Amino acid sequence: MGHWLNRNIVEPGKLPLLLALTAFILTFVITRVVTRMIRAGKGPFGNVSAGGVHIHHVVPGVFLTVVGGFGAVASSRYGFGSAAFAVVFGIGAGLVLDEFALILHLDDVYWTEAGRKSVEVVVLTAALVGLALSGFLPFGVNDMSQEELQDRGRVIFTVAGNFLFALLVLSKGKARMAIFSVIIPLVGLVGFMRLARPGSPWAKRFYRRRPRARAKSILRDYHHDRRWAGPSRRLQDLIGGKPDPVVARR
Repeated sequence: MGHWLNRNIVEPGKLPLLLALTAFILTFVITRVVTRMIRAGKGPFGNVSAGGVHIHHVVPGVFLTVVGGFGAVASSRYGFGSAAFAVVFGIGAGLVLDEFALILHLDDVYWTEAGRKSVEVVVLTAALVGLALSGFLPFGVNDMSQEELQDRGRVIFTVAGNFLFALLVLSKGKARMAIFSVIIPLVGLVGFMRLARPGSPWAKRFYRRRPRARAKSILRDYHHDRRWAGPSRRLQDLIGGKPDPVVARR
């Protein structure tokens, strides 16, 4: 284990990335545990307020992210300084993205349906960083040989081509697949070959005069949501806690 860690993480200079990812995940988990205890009225924890203003944990998160980010930029990939700033950055990023929905909506939606976005973004971020830690590089550059990497024209062509592919997948309404295709271009190929989601720019442009394709797209989208919506919601509830029930207004 020690030899593998030294060869694949320490020597390539990936230790700060591993520490940042670990700190990010642990911070998110601990934060969710604490907030769920506060919500249930258990434990010694409570909301932090100053002058009657509730201080969300995104505030110290922003501060830690700035400190850790600038510190990491000023440090090399090796040494105690880079490792320490990586941990600070990971903690800050965990606090910020745990309240991503608040930033997106500019409202305290932490325990609402809209607050699920925070969990989605955290899981997506952890997955992408994990892929990068495993050796995947954006736009498929990791699949190129040393000779190909020395050819700048080929590198530019590969990056531009894969970036365009990701945009096409995004235009089909497949945001998650588009994001993952930046790291793994094969995912983009699968997303591009499949039908676009209804309401996406691609569907509006190319399915407008193709009723069969439009109907098939709507039907596939319905079956997809019916199959995966339930498991996805249960997983989000397990990770981040169930949202507050919606109270019907009279």
